[in-house]
Amino acid sequence: MTSPALPQAAPKISGRAWILAVLTLTYTFNHVDRQILVILLEPIKADFNLTDAHVGWLTGLVFAAFYATIGIPVAMWADRGNRRNIIALALGLWSAMTALSGLAQNFWHLLLARMGVGIGEAGGTPPATSMIADLYPPQERAMALGIYTSGIGLGIMAGFALGGYIYELYGWRVAFFVAGVPGLILALIVRFGIREPVRGLADQRRDDGPAPSIGETLKFISGQSSYLWLLAGCLLICISANAFLVFTSSHLQRTYGLSPGQVSLPLGILIGGVGSVGAIVLGRVCDTLSKKDLRWRPLIIALCAAIALPFAWMFLRAPTVEMAYAWNIVPSFIGLIYASVAYTASQELVKLRMRSFASAFMLFCLTLVGIGCGPLIAGLLSDHFAAQGAAQPLARALELILLFNAASIVCLLMSTRSYRKDIERAAQ
Repeated sequence: MTSPALPQAAPKISGRAWILAVLTLTYTFNHVDRQILVILLEPIKADFNLTDAHVGWLTGLVFAAFYATIGIPVAMWADRGNRRNIIALALGLWSAMTALSGLAQNFWHLLLARMGVGIGEAGGTPPATSMIADLYPPQERAMALGIYTSGIGLGIMAGFALGGYIYELYGWRVAFFVAGVPGLILALIVRFGIREPVRGLADQRRDDGPAPSIGETLKFISGQSSYLWLLAGCLLICISANAFLVFTSSHLQRTYGLSPGQVSLPLGILIGGVGSVGAIVLGRVCDTLSKKDLRWRPLIIALCAAIALPFAWMFLRAPTVEMAYAWNIVPSFIGLIYASVAYTASQELVKLRMRSFASAFMLFCLTLVGIGCGPLIAGLLSDHFAAQGAAQPLARALELILLFNAASIVCLLMSTRSYRKDIERAAQ
């Protein structure tokens, strides 16, 4: 495969590594605050007498509905205002609401606190990915966004390890306080420690005119078929990925008779540590391959989705917990690449002042459908199989969830057909 070369690299922008590091740390805190709930689900479930369907609502659709919906107006604000200030405000809000989660006395209190976390986190990724696109040219963008996306893995690793450790010592309530309070300090660093980049600087383009309306932006996106097919493929992967993310800890605890503290560190290292390395390495590979053909952006996700399937299946069938961890290494390594490439595409396939909105629209769909429906579907299936007397209802539910992964491959291959043409249209 061949394609026109990417534009020559823009001069390196002073201080961009520091800004990327702070934004990545912010994204890490985002996922610490989001995923610490996951490692604590079993004791919370026991204290509040919850079902797996309750867990699906708590970690999925209700959180996702606020997270996704608020993200759209925040992104429109970010396309017009100061993105750094928006991120600082959002970080302060979600950190405070995470700490308040530790005060919950029942399911509804915790649900309200998680709604607040969702509202705050909606202001994180759209302006951050837009800022990174202004700091790194196309030749380096997938790796830069891969580094940013590694915040998912680092947050999962820290959230799992921290949550399990604090739970064993002090209980699940204190774990929420420990996770939430440091984010308030980081919010001050974001506000006063980094600067707002010039829009379009890394692309050697500038657009100081008014941002297009929502209608104009949606009309443009609807004409980018590669964006829509990529979105569909990533949606299907996201459903599967988030179902596994929420219920993997519960699956291991139930199947092998383990406690949250026993699974927190191994899962944190696998899903978080290995996943973070994978996001950076595969982001670099994607940039290298895309210099020859831009269609490698969606194609590399399709390949990773195909490779992950048999390993994820064997993970669910493993006879021992050690074998389960071993089978989970490959899915963990390649599990975050879909997010970093999705963010890369959302910056490349639209015009300069559509970038925050395009990222938010991608995030809106991934969140509402993927994060919102993945855990809920898995939870409902698990309860269904349990009512039928299945020996391992949660494992059976997760096996069915893998069908979403398989379906994503078709959509991603369709995205390759017009990817280069759509990038050219966005650059006009």
